[in-house]
Amino acid sequence: MDRLEAMSVLAAAVDAGSLSGAARALQLPLATVSRKVADLEKHLGTQLLVRGARKLNLTEAGAAYVAACRRILEDVAEAERTVSGEYAMPTGELVVSTTQVFGRMHVLPIVVDFLDAYPEIRVRFQQVDRSVHLIDEQVDVAVRFGVPNIGNLVAVPVGHARPMLCASADYLARRGVPRVVEDLADHDCIVTESIGAAGRWDFTHGWIGYDGPVRSRIAVNTMEASLEATLRGLGIGQLLSFQVEEALASGRLHGVLDHLRPEPSPINLLYAARKPLPRKIRAFIDFAAPRLRAVSSGS
Repeated sequence: MDRLEAMSVLAAAVDAGSLSGAARALQLPLATVSRKVADLEKHLGTQLLVRGARKLNLTEAGAAYVAACRRILEDVAEAERTVSGEYAMPTGELVVSTTQVFGRMHVLPIVVDFLDAYPEIRVRFQQVDRSVHLIDEQVDVAVRFGVPNIGNLVAVPVGHARPMLCASADYLARRGVPRVVEDLADHDCIVTESIGAAGRWDFTHGWIGYDGPVRSRIAVNTMEASLEATLRGLGIGQLLSFQVEEALASGRLHGVLDHLRPEPSPINLLYAARKPLPRKIRAFIDFAAPRLRAVSSGS
């Protein structure tokens, strides 16, 4: 079995939504297309496609395998162009992963400009507030905070962000300004569940030296909701410096216990070390890194 050819047939079937559609697109007999997909499933020992009445559906294993096939086929095509001396604009699908708030504020605008500059590239833009495993989750580039667990990853520094406590001017006028960490026990706090459990704040790496219960008026599960609740005067929020730059400058928010703020956390572009590095990844790193540094180096 020619495995690369079988991968191409499988991808074409998924794109067309049917084996007959793939046969027409590839100009192959339907029996040939069906046999190649069946041979591939037999070789892998698992079902990849569910053949419905109107269209094909991928099994869970099939979805993961087709995504891997597309990457392999793109890498092979790029290697062939490189060896043959053909110059080509970067092409293919690029998977970019970032966090919710920083992604919306800073990464998405860069991705839009990147797509304008590279019309042959498609982007899948993923916003998740958790660590991602680039290889297992088939992510090409990730924008992440903190010191990376490098392994086989390459980290390109692009800036830094600092966690901080903030409250609205209205809230502080009503409840007073905390002067020492023990004052937090007398204040309403906004807990972000992605940072800590509801009803607790855990200031890691020595920040403030407080790991304990707080009086939580509201618990949210995104940083954007935490910012909105803080702006509306519900309590003291634990936020990131890039989120609150404009609100601090306008006086809508004020820093709390600023003298205890920790060192800034690095922001990195991460990608898996590969040789040769696909042109689409190199193009995005070269395009995005200086632009991210311009917007995230002063937090």
